[in-house]
Amino acid sequence: MSETRASTGNRPFWMRVLWQTAKTIAVVTILSIVVREFLFTNYIVYGQSMMPTIHDGERIIVDKIGYELMEPDRFDLIIFHADEDSDYIKRIIGLPGDELYYEDDTLYVNGAPVEEDFLEETRGGASTEVFTDDFTLENLTNEHTVPEDHVFVLGDNRKNSIDSRQIGFVPMEEIVGRANMTFWPPQNIRFFK
Repeated sequence: MSETRASTGNRPFWMRVLWQTAKTIAVVTILSIVVREFLFTNYIVYGQSMMPTIHDGERIIVDKIGYELMEPDRFDLIIFHADEDSDYIKRIIGLPGDELYYEDDTLYVNGAPVEEDFLEETRGGASTEVFTDDFTLENLTNEHTVPEDHVFVLGDNRKNSIDSRQIGFVPMEEIVGRANMTFWPPQNIRFFK
């Protein structure tokens, strides 16, 4: 009976281990680049415009592919290119075709009041101070409704936020993705709806 063995070549053991390690590192690097470039990325939040939902210095994971498969929803937290140098994180308030306005600190979308439960902590419960000043789309943008392929965004810290009230509508093509969770610091890990 004859016996066969897999050829190990003439390379020494340390070279085979080095080669396997190099291949593993290459595959992991390529997968990391693909995941970061096309699927998910992370951001550090600077500023207080989304407090208390997201705090200055927190790190967040952003889903970059979700909006390739589905449309954004009202109240999604999104990252978008505000200009050539800056990306902002804000909350979608108005979707394409929406007529919206604020009156007496209440959001109205297409004529109906809409609850913003995520603002309760920021408003401080029964505070009598107006949190979101009255406005209409027409007064801010000269548009009656949110244009096609655009969204209207606001920061959760309405008194301290640069958002669609100042910069106008956000084109869908400028959206990087949807914020999924904070992951740093570890004691603040939480997922967003």
